[in-house]
Amino acid sequence: MSETNRKFLFKITIIGDGQVGKTSLIKKFTKGSFRKDYIKTIGAQFSIHKDEIDGDIIQLLLWDIAGQDDFNFLRASFFKNSNASIIVYSLEPNKLGEESFSHIQDWDKDIKKYCGDIPRVIFANKVDLIKEEEIPHDVLKQLVEKNKYLAYYITSAKTGQGVIEAFNTLVRTLYEKYTTLSQEVE
Repeated sequence: MSETNRKFLFKITIIGDGQVGKTSLIKKFTKGSFRKDYIKTIGAQFSIHKDEIDGDIIQLLLWDIAGQDDFNFLRASFFKNSNASIIVYSLEPNKLGEESFSHIQDWDKDIKKYCGDIPRVIFANKVDLIKEEEIPHDVLKQLVEKNKYLAYYITSAKTGQGVIEAFNTLVRTLYEKYTTLSQEVE
């Protein structure tokens, strides 16, 4: 097999409570756009994003899973065959922010139940709504270590802060994992 122009397909499932910005993060990453008004995701949506790393073609299937409890019954089928997961919560200093943070472990249990031990990251979103000194870095570092997440990223779908870097780092991690696996098989 040629070492150049290999093709990789990665399914990344984006999960978290409703209204934390999952859809907006995907749109910012794939289209560079942000829509101010909230539109509830029904079930799931998926976006396709193509990229290239070291001459290899990377195709991402970004699955945006509805965060509302109404859609719990669909999660098993939507999570299936995920290569990685992004758990999104809101940094907003309100009930949504507090609840979405407290639900991170619930989302993590779901993804492990249906996908096993795949790479998982945390996106602490809506940083544009708080002051820099209010970012709970210590709490997030402890959460990452305790649950063996790859990392956490501070993001804003509105301003774009951290979004491209966070997605690209996850994609690079998947690419390196699967190129190492393919070399071991050959």
